[in-house]
Amino acid sequence: MDNHSQLAEWVLGRCDSWRMHKEGNYIEDWERYERLWRGIWDGADSTRDSERSKIVTPMLQQAIETFSAEIDEAIFGRGEKFFDIVDDDQDKADVEIMKRQLTKNFKKDEVRKSVSDIVLLAAVYGTGIGEIIVNQKTELIPATQPMPNMPLSAIGVIEKPRFAVELRPINPKNFLIDPNATTIGDALGCAIEEFVGMHNVVRAMEAGIYKKVNLAPTATDRDLEPVQEDVEYQDDKVKLTRYYGFVPKALLDAADSNEYVDLFGEDKEMYSSSMAEFSEMVEGIVVIANDQFLLKAEESPYMMKDRPVVAFQNDSMPNRFWGRGIAEKGYNMQRAIDAQVRSHMDSLALTTVPMMAMDATRLPRGAKFEVRPGKTILTNGNPAEILQPFKFGTLDPSNLATAKEFERMLLQATGTIDSSAVSAPGGSAEGYGTNPALMAIIKKSKRTLVNFQEQFLIPFITKAAHRYMQFDPEAFPTRDFTFIPTSHLGIIAREFEQVQFINLLKTLGPDSKITPIILTAIIENSGLENREELIQQLQQLSQPSEQEQMAQQLQMQAAQLELADKQADVQLKQAKAQSEIVEAQLKPAEVQARIAASASKYLSDSQDPTKEFERRVKIADLALKEKDIDTKADIARLQVIAARQN
Repeated sequence: MDNHSQLAEWVLGRCDSWRMHKEGNYIEDWERYERLWRGIWDGADSTRDSERSKIVTPMLQQAIETFSAEIDEAIFGRGEKFFDIVDDDQDKADVEIMKRQLTKNFKKDEVRKSVSDIVLLAAVYGTGIGEIIVNQKTELIPATQPMPNMPLSAIGVIEKPRFAVELRPINPKNFLIDPNATTIGDALGCAIEEFVGMHNVVRAMEAGIYKKVNLAPTATDRDLEPVQEDVEYQDDKVKLTRYYGFVPKALLDAADSNEYVDLFGEDKEMYSSSMAEFSEMVEGIVVIANDQFLLKAEESPYMMKDRPVVAFQNDSMPNRFWGRGIAEKGYNMQRAIDAQVRSHMDSLALTTVPMMAMDATRLPRGAKFEVRPGKTILTNGNPAEILQPFKFGTLDPSNLATAKEFERMLLQATGTIDSSAVSAPGGSAEGYGTNPALMAIIKKSKRTLVNFQEQFLIPFITKAAHRYMQFDPEAFPTRDFTFIPTSHLGIIAREFEQVQFINLLKTLGPDSKITPIILTAIIENSGLENREELIQQLQQLSQPSEQEQMAQQLQMQAAQLELADKQADVQLKQAKAQSEIVEAQLKPAEVQARIAASASKYLSDSQDPTKEFERRVKIADLALKEKDIDTKADIARLQVIAARQN
């Protein structure tokens, strides 16, 4: 069992069954989508046997490239700041360090280019896939060093090692996954099959990454080639199968030995033959060359035990791993457009190329008849009787009109846009109305962008950060960070929003307080490289000058003095009102005393003092009641006045 262990057999057996499922359901369609995207004609794409034209119209190409550019602009429209970090800790220094280091390394390792390629592959094949690779690189940095015992400096380079986390785009034709899975995480495993240069494998062997085995170049496989070519290159190629997923722990432990491993073990009575191999499994990495040689087998070295593969669906297909791309959406309409245009061109050939009807018996023996300028035609008799031009009617003008209608359907199916669709009915060029076609396109792009962010971008950034924390802890703080995307608008949605902002500015005057806010939003939403500087300058201009600040302070002081004067006046009026209320409350007692005094006065002079006293008391009570009513009315009036002053 040298170089062909049970582990390799187990992995290759799973990959073979997964490959058969993929080839039976997807490979043929993917190759058609690729040809239409690249504009390559193939006999299998003909729509009728009599078809002679081989033109491939660029409608589907335009839809794919437009949609990919829209998503790319939505992701990287604000430069390298396509993600942010949220941390619950009070200390934000570690957040800034992680953000700065990740941004710097992503730029060095060309992550933006890789992401753009993956988005393009997702538009063609329906699923974007990327492999995360950890490498230790050596950077050469220009430097000068002082020479010993000499007043000179040596010019040269210094070597600086660093860990790099790279993202490699993977063509779906080179990717295998458990058909029962809907995501990378819930699959038994996944594998990447591709041809690599022999020198890369040998370098990995010399570095101790792969086991040293005796390899030879292998025959090519058209299904694994990244593009379709007429002649495939055969030399110095090795087929590598990189498997990431669960493997039986017993097989992984015995990968370096020649001993046979019984997967049933002591539990053969508990498990059936189809269950025993899944009883004890660990996350592992297996690399096999040429479907034969085991180059690497180890348990996952990553601290989070995650798989170094990320994928997303261009358009969601629920409960399925493979998504739906722009090519699949527009495939039928592209075929219809090609059929209509090819029919038109075939008809054009019949109506424009000169054809002649002739009497073959009256041509000279052995004459080769052809029509060209300056050609002399020999006939045995009158040429007018022997030769006659022959023509198949005229072109049908409805062919191109029908193709144009098919083009509209293709743009509708793919959710893309061209220059004419911007001014479609329902909206105006000035942006005062809402264009239904434009709004539908923005919504569809937003849906794909959400898939990309949640299924691909954030998982990739998280996995990359964890690998940097593990292999380069000095530069990357080990914290539990939460990454969030900052991309939200594509170029079409952004331009549409800018138009709305500009129209809003037209309704405001230059002195409006809202104008600087809207101008700031317009600049922030633009793609200008110096937009931060412009925003700072705008904020400085919006701040008042020293004279204006002094005038504002004087106005505030005058307003404060006026307010204090009014408050003092109100307090004085309130005190006066309270004094009047107290005086009104004391008047009934004073009146009662006066009445009692007057009632008792001169009683000794009257004939019947008792009756006279009672009469005077009744009169006094009536007067007291009338006075009490007047007093209550005065008190109520004063209370109302005091309440109004307050």
